[in-house]
Amino acid sequence: MKLILLLLAGLKFGKIFTTGGTMLISVAAYALVYGWWYAAGFVGLLFIHEMGHYIAARQRGLAVGAPTFIPFVGAWIELKEQPMDVETEAHVAIAGPFYGALAAFAVYFWARSEESQLLLAIAYSGFFLNLINLLPVSPLDGGRITAIISPRVWLLGAPLMLGLLIYRPSPALLLVALLAAPQVWRAWNYDPSAEENRAYYDVPNRVRFEYGVIYLGLTAVLGLMTYSVHEMLVTRSF
Repeated sequence: MKLILLLLAGLKFGKIFTTGGTMLISVAAYALVYGWWYAAGFVGLLFIHEMGHYIAARQRGLAVGAPTFIPFVGAWIELKEQPMDVETEAHVAIAGPFYGALAAFAVYFWARSEESQLLLAIAYSGFFLNLINLLPVSPLDGGRITAIISPRVWLLGAPLMLGLLIYRPSPALLLVALLAAPQVWRAWNYDPSAEENRAYYDVPNRVRFEYGVIYLGLTAVLGLMTYSVHEMLVTRSF
């Protein structure tokens, strides 16, 4: 109830119209390729992912815009003020994949109960979408989460992103890779002794460990479910 009241207090009518309008455009665009029901389910999972970020940002007192959607690119929320420390950034970032994973699990169990291939395909899209978002390179959520450990982790995310782009080329992944390039350069030149870096990234090791465990656990669960559901779809077996 508290989260619902927070959501209603934060969303203005203009934001609702912007989010609703871009959602409808995205549903229509995806429907041309995948059909209406799949499109509606996929965009719905995107919406829950983004609302996870929105709620977390509001909880930390950040000014944030409602989700905006672009077909075949994705969705995002606009942070009108940046987090003041890396822990806040990680908190906002991890909320999207966390809520997104919960939503994908809900669709998955619904699919199993109804023995629905369509619902199973939608669940797969949710697991895969949130897994990709956990790649440890900014501007993806994984990069913003792992920055609490060290921005240099992005140097590991860069070859993973490149490998995924080669394995599964797409305009959206190419756009993410281009946006990630300056962040990888920053990671290469990261100076932990710089005053501004010490101020932003200085958190207790206990907090680093907690986020690291949550990140690895969420990545493992999403990876396992992505593989498992993909096998179900291939074999058409429940």
